[in-house]
Amino acid sequence: MRISKRVLWLGAMCAGLWNAPAGAMVPQESLTSGQDTVESIAQEEGDLMPSLPEVEEIGPNPAVPEQLLKERFAKLEKSIPLTYHKSSHEFVEYFIYKKAHFTRTMMERMPLYFPLFEKALAKHGLPTELKYLSMIESGLNPTVISHARAGGLWQFMPATGREFGLYQDKYIDERFEPTKATEAACLYLKQLYKIFGDWELALASYNTGPGNVKRAMRRSRGTTFWTIYNVLPRETRSYVPQYVAMNYMMNYGYDHGIFPENTEFQIPNDTIHINGYIDLATFCDNASIDFEILKKLNPQITKKVLPDQTRDFVLKVPSVRFTYLMSNRASIMDSCTRRLLSNGVMVAKADSTKTDSIGGNGAFPYVLASNVQNVSDDESYDEEGEEEVVQRSRTKRVSYTVRRGDNVASIARKYGVSVASLRKWNHIRRNMIRRGQRLVIYKEVRETAPAARIAAKPRPQQKEEQVANQQRHTRKRYHTVQKGDTLWIISQRYGLEIGQLKKRNKIRGNSIKPGQKLIIST
Repeated sequence: MRISKRVLWLGAMCAGLWNAPAGAMVPQESLTSGQDTVESIAQEEGDLMPSLPEVEEIGPNPAVPEQLLKERFAKLEKSIPLTYHKSSHEFVEYFIYKKAHFTRTMMERMPLYFPLFEKALAKHGLPTELKYLSMIESGLNPTVISHARAGGLWQFMPATGREFGLYQDKYIDERFEPTKATEAACLYLKQLYKIFGDWELALASYNTGPGNVKRAMRRSRGTTFWTIYNVLPRETRSYVPQYVAMNYMMNYGYDHGIFPENTEFQIPNDTIHINGYIDLATFCDNASIDFEILKKLNPQITKKVLPDQTRDFVLKVPSVRFTYLMSNRASIMDSCTRRLLSNGVMVAKADSTKTDSIGGNGAFPYVLASNVQNVSDDESYDEEGEEEVVQRSRTKRVSYTVRRGDNVASIARKYGVSVASLRKWNHIRRNMIRRGQRLVIYKEVRETAPAARIAAKPRPQQKEEQVANQQRHTRKRYHTVQKGDTLWIISQRYGLEIGQLKKRNKIRGNSIKPGQKLIIST
C-alpha cells in the first residue's frame, strides 16, 4: 500500500493533476489588465515549485536521518516551534532532491528581501524567523498572483490587502510593493498571534483563515496545530511543515550540496515624486533607464503609465541615472507628462524645471481644466480678459455618528474610503465601534476656482497684489501634529503639496510625531 501511494503520487506529479494549496506559491500567474499592462517582473515560477502534494508518510529508508533532523530542528528553534513530524521530514527531502532549483533560487533572493523583512519584524516585536514564510507563500516573487487572486510577497487577497491599508486600482497594486506588503503582513501576523497565542496555529490561520482553524479546534477539541492536524484542510496540513522545511533548508542547504549561483541584491536607487499623468516607457527612453530595472524597483505599478489623478507617487529610479535626471529634468518630464491639452484633462504648469519634484522641489503640479485652450508662462486669462474656471480637489472633514447595525466596513464603503484609513483617523482597534460614537472622515471633494489662482505667471497687477499680501502676512504659521495625523492629511488640510510641506520643515522620509510643530507658511 505504501509503494502504491508513492507510485500514484509520482504519476500525478508528472501529469500535473495536483491542485495548489491556497497559501502555497503556485500555480500562479502574472497580473494582466489591459494591453498596456506591465508584464510580471519575475520569471515564470511553475518550474520552481509545483503544487505540493499531501504528504502520506516517509519511506522506510529516508535519505536524511531522522535523528539528524531532530537535532538540527532543536538548534534552529527560537520563538516558533520547529516540531519534527513525518511531513516536515518529507518536505526537507522534497526541497533537497526534487526541488533543489527552487531551494537555490530562494538562497539567491534572500539578500534582496531578508534585510527588509528583518527590519519590519523587529519593529513589530515579531520573531525574525517569520521571514521564511514568504518563501512558501510566493517564492520571494513580489508580483506573483495565485489562481485565487492572492498577490505579492505575502499573498494578500484583494479584500484583506485593503483591510490592512494596501491600495489597489488598475494602475497601482500595493500588495506588490515589498515594504508596504511586509508591513501589512506583520500587522496581520501579530493579530493572528493575539487570537491564538500559538505561532503554529497563527501560521495555519495565515494560510486558511482564523475561522477555519477555530472550527478545526471545535471539531477535534484540540488546542495545538498537531492535535487538530487531521481535521485541517489538506493544504493547511502541509503548510506548517513546508515552513519548517524551508527554515531548515536556508540554514543547512549547503550541507546537502545546494548553493546560490546568482545572488540578487537591491538596486541602489533614489526617488522622485509624480503628480499627474506620466508615460513611464517614454520617461525611461528619455532618461536612458532600462524599463525592466524601473519595473523591478516599482513592482506595484501594473501598467506602463500613471493616470491623471496620480498624487504624490514616489517613483524609484536607479541611482546611476539620477545625476542625468537632475541635469535634464525639464526635457525629460516635458516629454512624458501632459502639459498643454484640451478641455477636461490635466494641465501642468509650464516651467517644468520648477514644478517637477526631482531633487525634492515639490510635487509636479497640475489641475483639471474645464475650458483651457492654451496655457503659457505669460497668460492665464482668455482673450477677453475673463477668468478661466478650473476644478480642483480638496479634502473635506466629515463627522459621522454610528448608528445601529453599522460596522467599520459598511461606513468605509458609504464614504468611499478604506477600512484602514477609517480606523487610523479614529484610532479604532479590532474594528470595534459603538452606537452613538462620532467618527471623523476625510473625504476628497471637487470645487471650482478661477484659473488665476494656478497661473504659471501672474499679470503685473497680480504681482503687486501678491507682494502686498506677502507683506501683510510675514508671520510664520504653524501646525502642531496630533495623534493620527499624516503628512498627507496635513497637506490636504492646508492646501499644500506634500513636497512643499517636507521642504519647509526639512523632513526626510514621511515620519512625523505627535507634538511636533510644522511650518505651514512663512
